[in-house]
Amino acid sequence: MIEILNSARLERARDTGALVGGILHTLKTRTTVGTNLLDIDQWAKEMITEAGAQSCYVDYAPSFGRGPFGHYICTAVNDAVLHGLPHHYTLADGDLLTLDLAVARGGVAADAAISFLVGAARPAESVAMIETTERALAAGIAAAKPGARIGDLSHAIGTVLTEAGYPINTEFGGHGIGSTMHQDPHIANTGRPGRGYKLRPGLLLALEPWVMADTAALVTDADGWTLRSATGCRTAHSEHTIAITDNGAEILTLPTQARPSEGAARSGPAGGVRRRQSSSSTVSGARKERRP
Repeated sequence: MIEILNSARLERARDTGALVGGILHTLKTRTTVGTNLLDIDQWAKEMITEAGAQSCYVDYAPSFGRGPFGHYICTAVNDAVLHGLPHHYTLADGDLLTLDLAVARGGVAADAAISFLVGAARPAESVAMIETTERALAAGIAAAKPGARIGDLSHAIGTVLTEAGYPINTEFGGHGIGSTMHQDPHIANTGRPGRGYKLRPGLLLALEPWVMADTAALVTDADGWTLRSATGCRTAHSEHTIAITDNGAEILTLPTQARPSEGAARSGPAGGVRRRQSSSSTVSGARKERRP
């Protein structure tokens, strides 16, 4: 299913996106050496509930997972990259943590992910990998505009990842989003330009480049959910939900703290990427369409 949102539903998408971005920002600022992954999950639950939103994960039970996910956020540490099931683990200095969050409010979902290093340690390889996924995400967003094809976005993302020397797994990637978390079209993290679905105003997409340092192969944990690099190498993952507008792509899941003024957002920066200030004051990787 591919949904095209009208202006009223797009406003609700902006509200949900601001909520997701804000929760991730708050969780990142709270997380430090000694934080337990189960604490992060509880904080996410509290913020989602207080906002009157619904978790897209807690009851999520796709064919590839083991029963309902049962938690409110994905927490992937070091060699874990996707679907990280929160468990009893205390974060150490230098751990590479990915938080992936999807919620729905007002009948519209939004999905985003961030990777960051915990504590003071800054291993150069980990910093470079995180920055590469962020640059790939920015390239994909810059390519998103009415009339562009899904392959144009995939090609832009894949070019950045390949030039940085990372293998690319095409089993999981970005996806459409709307009234449900995962919809068509699938957006691989590499592809051929000029191919695939043509983008239209009102379309919501979740773009999510992710990489593993030295492999494209995944293994599944005994928990039935967490996907890790087959070699034990570190991983990184960056994601935003965007809306296709008449003027280009609008990033919906930026935290309020990172958003420019309303006037600047309406005019849009170079490249057609728009970052819109949300009116909300609330605190603020798929096999086709199937991943939390």
